[in-house]
Amino acid sequence: MRFALFLAVAALPAWAEPDLVAGREVYFTHCAGCHGAEARGDGALADLLIQPPADLTRLSRDNGGTFPVFRVVRQIDGRDPMLSHGGEMPTFGRLYAFPDGAIATETGQPIITAQPIADVAGWLATVQE
Repeated sequence: MRFALFLAVAALPAWAEPDLVAGREVYFTHCAGCHGAEARGDGALADLLIQPPADLTRLSRDNGGTFPVFRVVRQIDGRDPMLSHGGEMPTFGRLYAFPDGAIATETGQPIITAQPIADVAGWLATVQE
């Protein structure tokens, strides 16, 4: 039993700092079309959506001054579906389905997700007002 537990723990992804350069690249590839180049919800596709995209630069402000890593990761990877999107975030939920990364939440505990999602969440934390 101890051996099986060790294997399960050993198989968890390593907890590393997000790669902010990669996170910016993921954002501009998959998010900027709706959320805009400055993450303010004014992307080229924003007018085509029933629910306007969120201004992602205000996430910390709207959360009492703390960037809501846990909520952001869960919304991007589809574990906490976005009602305005009709379900999981377009593209990300299935595109990055393999949990191979982790990021520290606002409480310091890691949340396991795909590394590109951890990277984009880390980058979003840097663009807060």
